[in-house]
Amino acid sequence: MECCAPKAPPFDGQAAYGELLKQCSFGPRNPGSEGHRVCGEYLAGRLRELTDEVVEQRFTHRDSASGDSFELTNYIGIVNPKQGKRVLLAAHWDTRPRADQDPDPANREKPILGANDGASGVSVLLDLARMFKKTRPAVGVDIVFFDGEDYGREGPGGKLGDYFLGSQYFARHLGPYRPEYGILLDMVGDKDLSIPLEANSLRAAPLVMEKIWKAARLLNVPAFKQAQGPAVSDDHIPLLIAGIPVVDLIDFDYPRWHTLGDTPEATSPASLEAVGRVVALVVYSEK
Repeated sequence: MECCAPKAPPFDGQAAYGELLKQCSFGPRNPGSEGHRVCGEYLAGRLRELTDEVVEQRFTHRDSASGDSFELTNYIGIVNPKQGKRVLLAAHWDTRPRADQDPDPANREKPILGANDGASGVSVLLDLARMFKKTRPAVGVDIVFFDGEDYGREGPGGKLGDYFLGSQYFARHLGPYRPEYGILLDMVGDKDLSIPLEANSLRAAPLVMEKIWKAARLLNVPAFKQAQGPAVSDDHIPLLIAGIPVVDLIDFDYPRWHTLGDTPEATSPASLEAVGRVVALVVYSEK
């Protein structure tokens, strides 16, 4: 029961939802758009307010189909930089440039708003950053907002290398950095939240997954299901390949995925709070 769980400060689901709405107020945040530029500036500013150090990883990507080049940025907020033991928390902040799953074919080349697919994970991490600033965890925490996760194309001409651009870049430039483990948040705002055991995470990082699900049981958060879900290709894959055990928390059963219907109305402060409480307990349980 929650009364017996280790202590973690309260997570503010309404504040996190406010961060989701703020990101959506910029419009679609696909690379090269005005919304992408403005949102990037906003996230950098928020991390400067809430964390001890901020690193901006800027890089250029060339679209394999069009040949166009564009600038991308990973934003990294560092908490307790002198602590040797570190935990990585990540989400992608970009949104998909084309609604290729929309039921209306006329919408399939339009960019999505990405309330759940993009903004939700970032929103949870921003409120966790607020929490960490007020009540310091015993370990170091690195909050990473990956860019370019959702850029790639499906079908003919599409290449897997045009997805997960930010996490690929991050994994190639780790240097000596090796966190104990990582937690990736993606599509965690669905009103009808259900997070199964993602298959790639379960295979590659079972001990981290058990740590997270133990926290969910202690807090009695039923959205974390004991059933195994599908194997999802996501930003954790480049990190797993680099040897960092990372678990992907994702509710992939989301009918509005990659459609123009991925709007704030489909998300919930309660869902953001459920995930935030669990991740907070995991971090504050570390010694």
